[in-house]
Amino acid sequence: MNSVRWSTHVIEIRDDDVTKRYRKGDVRALLDREWRALTLLDAHAPGLAPTPIAVDRDAVPPTVVMSRVPGVPLRGSPVDAARTAALAETLDALYRAVPYDRLARVPVRPDHQAGLVARLRTWHGRGPGPAAGSVVRAALREGMAWLDRPGLATAPDVPGAPVFGPGDGNLANYLWDEGASRIRVVDFEDSGRSDRAFELAEITEHVSGWVDGGFDATAFLGCFDLTAEEHVRLRECRRLLALTWLFILSFEDPAHRVNPPGTAERQAGRLRELLG
Repeated sequence: MNSVRWSTHVIEIRDDDVTKRYRKGDVRALLDREWRALTLLDAHAPGLAPTPIAVDRDAVPPTVVMSRVPGVPLRGSPVDAARTAALAETLDALYRAVPYDRLARVPVRPDHQAGLVARLRTWHGRGPGPAAGSVVRAALREGMAWLDRPGLATAPDVPGAPVFGPGDGNLANYLWDEGASRIRVVDFEDSGRSDRAFELAEITEHVSGWVDGGFDATAFLGCFDLTAEEHVRLRECRRLLALTWLFILSFEDPAHRVNPPGTAERQAGRLRELLG
C-alpha cells in the first residue's frame, strides 16, 4: 500500500481501491462533495471517474473509499495532441453527464465567480506577499483595476446552461490511460454546479498547465464548440483565474517554494496579456 499526504487529506492506494481520509479544512463538506460527485458520475457517466465503494462520515478522520483507476497524471509531461483531444472529450462528457433536474439540486461549486471576486478583494486589502517584486505588484494593480470595472463582478454567478464542474484545474487530477486512449478524472473535493466557460478557464489558467510548458491551451479550447456568449465569458473568467493565481503565487514563501523561481513574474506577464 502507498500513502500520499496532501494539504487536506491522506490517500492510501492499494491494488484495486483508494482510501481518502479528510484531515483539514471543512472535512464534512469536502467529503460530501467528493461522494456526491462519485455517485452522480457513476450513475450518469460510468467510467469517467472512480467508482464509489464506501463512505464513513463518522470515522476520525472521515473517509471515502473508491476504486482505483488506471493512468498517469497529465501534469509534469507534455500534453500531446492525443492527450489534448482525450482531455477535451472526457470533460465534454463530464460537463454533460448530470441531468438538468438533478444538477439543479447540486450546490454551486466553491470558489466560483462570486466567491473568487470576494476572495480577491480580501487579498487585495491585505496586499501581496513581502517577496512580491515590482512587476508582480504592478500587474496586481492592473488586475484589480479591471475587476473594479462593471462586468464580471456584477454578472450572474452561473449564467447560461449549468454544467457539472470538477472544480479543480490541476492537470495532476487528469489521468491518461494510454492503453485505452482515454482520460479519467479524480479529486472532486471542490466539485459542484458551474458553467462551461468558468470550468475551461479553471483548467487553462491553472499553474500546472503552463509552468512546465507542456499544455497548449489554444489547441485545447479549440476542441469545444463555444457560443458567442461563452467566448466572451471565457475571456473574462480567464482574467479572473489568472488574477487569482497571481495573488496565490505572490504569497508563496521563497524559503518553501513549490514552483520554480520567476513563476510569479511569468504569471504577471500572462495576466497582462489577457487584460490586453
